[in-house]
Amino acid sequence: MRIALGVEYDGSAFHGWQQQPCGNTVQDALQAALSRIAGLPVAVVCAGRTDAGVHATAQVVHFDTRVERPLSAWVRGTNTYLPAAVAVRWAHPVADAFHARFSAYGRCYRYLLINRPQRTGVWHGRAGWYHHTLDVAVMQQAAAMLLGEHDFSAFRAADCQASSPVRTIRKADVQRSGELIVFDFEAGAYLHHMVRNLVGSLVYVGQGKHPAEWIGRLLTLRDRRLAAPTFPAAGLYLVAVKYELLWGLPVSNDSFLPGISGL
Repeated sequence: MRIALGVEYDGSAFHGWQQQPCGNTVQDALQAALSRIAGLPVAVVCAGRTDAGVHATAQVVHFDTRVERPLSAWVRGTNTYLPAAVAVRWAHPVADAFHARFSAYGRCYRYLLINRPQRTGVWHGRAGWYHHTLDVAVMQQAAAMLLGEHDFSAFRAADCQASSPVRTIRKADVQRSGELIVFDFEAGAYLHHMVRNLVGSLVYVGQGKHPAEWIGRLLTLRDRRLAAPTFPAAGLYLVAVKYELLWGLPVSNDSFLPGISGL
């Protein structure tokens, strides 16, 4: 039997999603909890691996098991054994052809940025912070240049293992609500640190260090050294993974996460 789960987590205290020898990853915690419910080792596959400090409101995973358990056991039972910063939101049986990673056609990330002179206390570890006033209208103009298929080498981490730097962005949106600036991105897949690198360069544009057209030049030049530094992980959230309706999975709902525009 193959089971899909919807998982949320605060990534502040974890060394990312992917299992590591240190054991302090979200995957390690989830597999340990599921294994206690199953009474057998359980290995999970996720829709998208998040880095250290990155959060998720709608991570999707799947696992295979021969053990019969009610769906409530895979949710409430598993949550009993998970750290407080990780929770299973739903469980759903799926066909063997379903794959959390390869069946997904879209992934949505949201970056929350506090924009004010003083650093944040309440949002520490949960949002980025930038002290200079940012022009969101200019940032939105720059973000529009990211739409479509491009070579994103200028926004790719040096240790990125993707075979191609070409990606297609279907949504790139920047909006403000008071001191909060919200960046929303949707693509089929991303390069390592791609969203955080995009946010960093958009912030440079918003501060006036470069015009909006600079983003287009970075795409053309394909040189990571010319773009802005990688922005901190604290403000980044995986907020939706999109699948065809035929799989019958619950639709991601991030209404409790601050945002201005819908996904």
